[in-house]
Formats: sequence, C-alpha cells, structure tokens
Amino acid sequence: MENIERVRCLIIGSGPAGYTAAIYASRASLNPVQYCGLQMGGQLTQTTIVENFPGYPEGVDGNQMMLEFRAQAERFGADIRDGVITEVDFSKAPYKLTTDDGHVIYADTVIIATGASAKYLGLADEEKYKGEGVSACATCDGFFYRKRTVAVVGGGDTACEEALYLAGLAKKVYMIVRKPFLRASDVMKKRVYEKENIEILFEHNAIGLYGDNGVEGAHVVKRKGEPDEQIYDLPIDGFFLAIGHKPNSDVFKPWIETDEVGYIKTVNGRPLTNVPGVYAAGDVADPHYRQAITAAATGCQAALEAKNYLAENGL
Repeated sequence: MENIERVRCLIIGSGPAGYTAAIYASRASLNPVQYCGLQMGGQLTQTTIVENFPGYPEGVDGNQMMLEFRAQAERFGADIRDGVITEVDFSKAPYKLTTDDGHVIYADTVIIATGASAKYLGLADEEKYKGEGVSACATCDGFFYRKRTVAVVGGGDTACEEALYLAGLAKKVYMIVRKPFLRASDVMKKRVYEKENIEILFEHNAIGLYGDNGVEGAHVVKRKGEPDEQIYDLPIDGFFLAIGHKPNSDVFKPWIETDEVGYIKTVNGRPLTNVPGVYAAGDVADPHYRQAITAAATGCQAALEAKNYLAENGL
C-alpha cells in the first residue's frame, strides 16, 4: 500500500452506522475505504444477544450481527481495513487524514461513525462479567431480566430512564446513587419515586461484583468514608451502568463542532456537520437514542449525502 492515497469516500468506524454507510456507499459506486477503529463492530460486540433489530426474529449474537453487516459491505466492494485514524486536517478539501501506521489519505468525503463509549466505574469485575450480567444499555439487554432483580448505577436523567424501563420488566430495581439525592429533573424523580418496584440506595457505591455463573450480586458500601460506613452484599442478577457516554470525537474537535459533552452537532436532522462533505452518523452524533437501528439509519443517510455531494461537485 502506498503511503499516500486519494479516495472519494472515507468511512471511520465499524458499528451499525459505519457498516451501513459502507453498504450504501459501495452500491452507489463511491469505492469507499473504511477504517474499523479500535473496536471492530462497535458496542454491539460487547453485548450477547440482540433481539430488537428487525429481521432477526430469534435474536442474534452481537458479534455475529456485525460480521454479517461487514460481509454485506464487502460483497458490494467496500475496502474495509483495520486501523485507527489518529490525525485529521479538515481545513480544505480534499481532507487529509492519517492512520496509526502513518498512512496518509486524502478524502473527498468523510463519514464519521466512531460511536460513543459507555462510561464504567473502573471496577475489574465490570470487565469480568461484561455480557454476563453487566450492561450499559437497558433497552438492549433488559429483556433478559424479566421478573428478576437488577441494579442501576447513577442518579441522573439517564439512570432514571433506565430504571423506569427496567421496572417494567424486572421484579425489583435498585438504584445505586453515590449522592444523597437524585440529579435528575423533577419530572423524572417523581416518576421514579412513584414506581413501587424501584428502591433508591442513596449514598451508596458499588465496589465489586460476585457470582459463579454471571452476576449474582454486588458488593456495596453505604456512606463511604464516614464513621457509620457499612459494607454489605446486595443480591442482584443484572448490573446496569447509567453514568453517561463519551462520544469518540476528540480527534475531530479542532475542526468539527460538538456540544459540551462531545457529541458532533448535525444540521436540521440530517448527518451534515459544519464542514462540507464531512458527515456524522450513529452514536457519535446521537445523545438521545443510541440504538443499532437508529445508527444504521443515519449511516444510510450519510452515504446518500456523500453521493449527492460528490455528484454536485463533479468528483
């Protein structure tokens, strides 16, 4: 491979948004090049069974689903590569991007589909039980905990939303809240307080998990560091993190407008960024839904926008 390359469409990221963009861009004869990034297949590869994506009536393993997305993109000619984009220059077109091995690409259009990473507490047990009781998406995995007992970590609007969703499925939902109050909006707090099967554990921290066959409970500490500190075990079947997401947008921030959290700003419900010919799709630009189906939809939109941009500019 030459050290410098010119492409019509470069796709960064390989989750549902990135692979869908690659499918549509390939079918539109844009000859896309796609770099998969650090986590090939995106966040879905960290879950087990995906049951809410149309076309899979029996559910599908997240890794298998992403392999099928990839195979479909490759079938239409997408050039899919390992590697990470470490530097970008969007000051003028064609746009200059550099990979982690020093390869330089000049791209007429760029689709950013780098996703967002769920924030975790940093416990070793979170990694140990990932996919076996630990989740950062109640909508994705809540179904597996019908009539069971779960815990949600967090005290903001997202945590309340996750707890309320799970309360419609689970027998019991604990909210593990570090502070002596909820940070959520008044309306969300009211809904949580009124839900009979949600119990809020204020001034609690999770310090570990245990279980021989997946998560069977959490080690928690009440009023950590205080004279009346109490450490005990909380029996649960599922442990849901709801302390926020970090969009994977840092490398683009010198050129692309983001909100205060880091989500890429798009224009009028379309995947357009402030840089012509550069588009954002999937969770990197979505602080609200964060679902595979919505990510795939915006990947489609981004590819169609890139096709139109290239045609309008004779590229």
